Amino acid sequence: MEQAEQAAIHFGTDGWRAVIGDDFTSDSLARLAQATAEVFADVSTQPGATLLVGYDARFRADAFARLAAEVIAAHGVNVILSDRIIPTPTLCWAAARRADVVGAVMLTASHNDSSYLGYKVRLADGGAALPEFTDRIVAALPQHADYARAEVETEDLLSPYLEALRAQIDTRAIAAWPVEVVVDPLYGAGQGALAGLLREAGVTVHEIHDERNPGFGGLHPEPIEPWVAPAREAVLATGSVAALITDGDADRIGALDETGLWIAPPKLMALLATYLVEDKGQTGAIIKTRAGSVLVDRIARALGCDCIETPIGFKWVYEQMIERPVLIGGEESGGIGIPGHLLERDGLLMAILLVNVMAARKKPLKALMEDIYERVGDMKYRRIDVRLSPEQMEGFLARIPTLRPAQVTGLSLCDATDHDGLKLRFDDDQWLLLRPSGTEPLVRIYAEALTQQATDRLLNAGYWLVTTGVEQPQAADIPGIGRLIADPVD
Repeated sequence: MEQAEQAAIHFGTDGWRAVIGDDFTSDSLARLAQATAEVFADVSTQPGATLLVGYDARFRADAFARLAAEVIAAHGVNVILSDRIIPTPTLCWAAARRADVVGAVMLTASHNDSSYLGYKVRLADGGAALPEFTDRIVAALPQHADYARAEVETEDLLSPYLEALRAQIDTRAIAAWPVEVVVDPLYGAGQGALAGLLREAGVTVHEIHDERNPGFGGLHPEPIEPWVAPAREAVLATGSVAALITDGDADRIGALDETGLWIAPPKLMALLATYLVEDKGQTGAIIKTRAGSVLVDRIARALGCDCIETPIGFKWVYEQMIERPVLIGGEESGGIGIPGHLLERDGLLMAILLVNVMAARKKPLKALMEDIYERVGDMKYRRIDVRLSPEQMEGFLARIPTLRPAQVTGLSLCDATDHDGLKLRFDDDQWLLLRPSGTEPLVRIYAEALTQQATDRLLNAGYWLVTTGVEQPQAADIPGIGRLIADPVD
C-alpha cells in the first residue's frame, strides 16, 4: 500500500496534483513535506534559511498548508505560513524579495476542479523548480510519514505584494479615459484583490464569483470556454469594455472583449508585448511555448524582438528568463510573466496591464485586438480537452512516434515533431498539436488556422486521431464535447 502511494506522487507540468481523500491525503502530504525539507536543507548554505508556505481557496487547503508547514519546520527548515488565502504569484513575489528565503511551497491545484488539491514548489527567486530539483524531492520521499510537527509563525504576505501591483497601475491614463470592466476570479485566490486595486485606481468594476466557495459553484477555475460564460453574461449586461478572469490560484489570465468574445491568451500576450515596447519603451526577447499562437512570432518580428519557443510548461519559460534579457514570456493557457516584476506568471499583473493599455490607447479590448490583426494578420486559435481512459491513453502514446498523416482536413503535412506531444504543421502557419496533459488524464488538442471553420475542422480531426489513430473527416462533430466548437471564441 505504501509503495503504491509513493508511486502516485510525481511532479507534472507544474507540481503534484491529486484528488483530495484519494491520493492527496494527510499521509502523502506529510511524506512530501518531509522530503521537501530534506532537499531544501541540503541545498541551503545560509543559517536561518526560510521556506514560505501559502494556500489557495480550495477545500481544506488551509489545514493542509499548516500540516505541510509544521512538518517542514520539524525537519530543520524555518517556515513562515501565510495568514490567509493568497494567489501563487503573491508567494513567489515574497520569496524573490526576501534574502532569508530559499524557496516556497504553494498548496493549490490551480485550474483543476474542486476535487483536486496540489503542491507547487518554487525557488528562492520565485521561479518554478525545474525537473532536476523536483526529481530530488520525489527520490527523497520516505516510505512512512513520521508526523513530527513544529510550531510555525504566520505572516501577512499579501499586503506588500498588492502594494507592488498598485504601483503598476496607470492611474493618470485611467483618469483620462475611464474604464469599466468585469472581474471574475472564478471563486479562486484572486477574489477581492484585483477588483479592489482597480476600484482604488478609479476603474468601475463588476466582480462576480467573489465569495468563498470551495466547490467553485460547479465551475472549473480555468479562464477558458465554457467556464467564462458567466463573465460573458456580465460583460454584456453591464456594457463593460472587457472581462478579466483569473484562475484558481490567480497566476493565469483570461479575457473577453465587450462583445463577449474570448481572446486566446497568446493573442493577449501579443497585445501586451506591443504595449511594453511601444508605450513603455522596453526591450527583450519574447518567449512562447510550442502551443502558442503564431501571432506571437509575427508581432515579435514587427517589434524587432527575438521570439524563442520552449516546451510546454512555464518552468521552461522561466529557464529562458534566467538565461537572457526577456521582455515577456507566456504559455498558451494564460500564464504570462514579466521578469522585471517576477520570474513567474501573474494573472493579476496581466489584468492590470490590459486595463493600462486600454486606458493609454483609449480603446476597448476589441479595437486593440483588431489593431494587432491589421498589423500582422489574424489566425483563429482554439484548444479543447479530451479525457481518455487509461487504455485509450496508452494507445495514443504508443501511436505518437508513427502518427504522420499525409493530409489532415485536406491540408498537406509540411512538418511533424513529437518531442512534447505531436505537432503537425501545414501551409500558411496552420498547425495542430495533440499533447497529453502533464497534470490530468487527458489530451489537450490545439489548433490554429486561417478561419474559425478550418480551426474547428482541425480540432475535430485531432479528436479522431487521438482516440482512433485515424482521421474521420465525415464525422459531424466531436462526441460529447461538440458544444465547445459552437462557443464564441477568438
